[in-house]
Amino acid sequence: MTGPRPVEEEPLRLVEKPVPVPGDDELLVRVRACGVCRTDLHVAEGDLPVHRPGVTPGHEVVGVVADRGRAVSGFEPGDRVGVAWLRRTDGTCAYCVRGAENLCPASRYTGWDADGGYAEYTTVPADFAYRLPGGVDDVALAPLLCAGIIGYRALRRASLPPGGRLGLYGFGGSAHLCAQVALAQGATVHVMTRGEAARRLALELGAASAQDAYASPPEPLDSAILFAPVGDLVPVALRALDRGGVLSVAGIHLSDTPPLHYESELFYEKELRSVTSNTREDGREFLALAARHGVRATTHTYPLSEAPRALRDLKAGRFDGAAVLVNDLS
Repeated sequence: MTGPRPVEEEPLRLVEKPVPVPGDDELLVRVRACGVCRTDLHVAEGDLPVHRPGVTPGHEVVGVVADRGRAVSGFEPGDRVGVAWLRRTDGTCAYCVRGAENLCPASRYTGWDADGGYAEYTTVPADFAYRLPGGVDDVALAPLLCAGIIGYRALRRASLPPGGRLGLYGFGGSAHLCAQVALAQGATVHVMTRGEAARRLALELGAASAQDAYASPPEPLDSAILFAPVGDLVPVALRALDRGGVLSVAGIHLSDTPPLHYESELFYEKELRSVTSNTREDGREFLALAARHGVRATTHTYPLSEAPRALRDLKAGRFDGAAVLVNDLS
């Protein structure tokens, strides 16, 4: 990345770098596919502050182990692994000790603090690499590694009761995976999103209704998840909740929210919750659920060399589901 700016101004360019050398506790991974996440767009455009100038984005990586550090055991060259957003924590702070490593103040992230998967090779601490199930191809797996995991954590944070009514605001890569998990668990799902293609996909996947992002769902919601990074939708979603309902905000970035009206948007014990990254346990649980219930991403492939076009298309909402870069450089 040459510096944060709108994707229409090409903040990404293809450059040649040496193959990275894994640290003692790291794996060197040859990238086969890498999902395109909205967080990559936020990093490229500067919505998220620069952590490492010139960083290579990408944190939904499927690849194979090419090498390993001298302290690594349990992985062999050729093993297929996944690399996700959470890259490292200190493991000793109060948050890590109580099982909330996603809140670790020393946490580091793939494609933000360290070079990620928009490349032929990347590295990952072995303790943060995911072993991937067989029988699913690389492209189908890639979006599960962030969009899927974050959607699953957002669903947990939304405290959806068994058989409950769930509203999803925005229906991109993460939401369409979250919806499949919720439906498999017996929920009724209502989707509010701006794109016609996304609304069609929602209905095809089994949603009970699909309407415009600012429209009211046909029934009160027990829980809702805001995937669209649009702060104006926070009061809209809160008004759609039934008494005691929970709104979970899934994104790492959100535009400013307007003032909230207490009586119509927060009273009757409604709750507003944020989502911060994920734990590795979230990732393992979600990948197991995805395998059990056949959760699959709707994908659109781009050559790795055309990553800038994929980000432009993501910003413009030109596809439903998720975009995945396929390594065409090696």
